Amino acid sequence: MIKLIKESFEDKFVLNSLEKIYILCDKFQYISNIDEASNLLYDWLKKEYNISNIRFSLFDMKTEITTSILEDGESFFLDGELSFYFVINTHTSINAIVSFCADDKEHYNNINKYNEHLEALFFEISPTLQSVIIKKSYIESSSVDSVTNVYNRKYLIEHISKIISLSKKQDESISFLMIGIDHFKAVTDEFDYDIGDKVLIELAKVIHSNIDSFDIVARLSGDEFLVALLNKDDDTSFDIAQKIVNDFANTKIVIDEETQRILQKTICIGVSTYPRDNKDINIVLKDADISLYNAKNMGRSKVVIYKKEDESSIDLF
Repeated sequence: MIKLIKESFEDKFVLNSLEKIYILCDKFQYISNIDEASNLLYDWLKKEYNISNIRFSLFDMKTEITTSILEDGESFFLDGELSFYFVINTHTSINAIVSFCADDKEHYNNINKYNEHLEALFFEISPTLQSVIIKKSYIESSSVDSVTNVYNRKYLIEHISKIISLSKKQDESISFLMIGIDHFKAVTDEFDYDIGDKVLIELAKVIHSNIDSFDIVARLSGDEFLVALLNKDDDTSFDIAQKIVNDFANTKIVIDEETQRILQKTICIGVSTYPRDNKDINIVLKDADISLYNAKNMGRSKVVIYKKEDESSIDLF
């Protein structure tokens, strides 16, 4: 950055570029989360360099997991001849990665002239990104289950009223899927808790692969998960539940890397719907739990939709 500042005294091209960078850096001071940061950066790159194909992600160096924050435009390879790739060191275990692709060779050459300027920009905004990443990590640590990386019971209870409020405003229904693993205790009894965690993690993956990004998944306790499907009709909710049941039954969980020994488990699901089944959300959740209980009584890999006549005295909360 110091080099560019010195050059700006004699080069108006550099001076103009630095002015734009500092205007953006000034805006970055007021962002409050990583989504705002990625959108602000994308809007700026699109305006200044006509970039339409971009990826903004976070890379956790401890777990080696990449989390996508923003993706727009056509897909591209990071090592493509028209691609740009920048790693922003936030001085935490999580680095931000910005990559984008030019439309053609001429566009690439025009952007490449500013490569040093872009590196200076990313260096300048790294403290702000560090701040929002730390904030994001703190929020997630208090709201995400440490084993499965889905939301925990605490988050669900705190935010379920917001879901209901949104549902009322938009006159939408919410289907709740109460999910339990069949005979889960047998896993920890025969093997250990690490294998039990593997089963839970695989189930979380199967659930996520069958729902929309705006649906909510939470691990309540032990082997029970709760899924909130927003604005799905009965047939769709049942189909999703059945697909989760079938996919998990076919999931092979490796419990011994050397021998490649595998374990396959099954689940049951109880389904209830707000506000059709009841306008009291606690009762609706209880109804979902009742349906799960009845599904398990029927055997393995069962889905049961709540019916009034199936009521029992089971309490969820």
